[in-house]
Amino acid sequence: MADPEVSVKSAFYAHSAQFVGHNCTPLRALGSRLRRFSQLSRTSVRVLLTAFEPYDEWTDNSSWMTLIELLKSRPSSAELLTRRYPVGLAALQPRLIADLEKKPDAVLHLGQSPGAAAIKLEAIALNVAGCVDEQGQELPPLIDAGALAYRSAMPLGRWATLLRQSGIPANVSYHAGTFLCNATMYLSHHWCHVNQHPIQVGFIHLPLATEQVAGSNRSLASLPVATLARAIRLIIDDLLASSPQPSL
Repeated sequence: MADPEVSVKSAFYAHSAQFVGHNCTPLRALGSRLRRFSQLSRTSVRVLLTAFEPYDEWTDNSSWMTLIELLKSRPSSAELLTRRYPVGLAALQPRLIADLEKKPDAVLHLGQSPGAAAIKLEAIALNVAGCVDEQGQELPPLIDAGALAYRSAMPLGRWATLLRQSGIPANVSYHAGTFLCNATMYLSHHWCHVNQHPIQVGFIHLPLATEQVAGSNRSLASLPVATLARAIRLIIDDLLASSPQPSL
């Protein structure tokens, strides 16, 4: 299959050469045509797809393992902006904001949920800044005077049904925790709200990969990384099928 960008540029040069040779097309008109042809190459949906680095006892993170596996056969109709975020709010926040400022068409965050037996499609993000060792304590807000919570507009119920029908355990979750996964989801929604950038944001908690558990000497629920990647591919394909094409 021909590269659409190369094809577009070739078409432009073939079209413009016939005029340049006769010295009858002003450079301003040529520049206008070039901008128009270059815009035509931007027809794919841009999806910001993120994961996290390893933390605590885990030398790998199932979210990053899944992203890497997915990229072995990335969707051709999507422009994936992939990122691996640090496990720390202070380091994560400026990188997240910088990525959102690129104004992708959709955002999908992936996170690891040790002990989970199914993929969890998170519906709610809370304005709570917590740590894993602060359970039971009153926690400060992520954003002073920010909304109490944001709810994802992604079709989570449809995705859960789609995954289950494909033999992959999945459900809609209404609590993404109070640590970094929740913070990433909340801050993404908050940035879109404040900047009036109406894009859909989703957060997906993944079980541990079977490959992780096999080397841990622990008995924990898991799914093979190939299955996790297939789940995310199904979700992205559904997202692309229901998303309008980017405007030129």
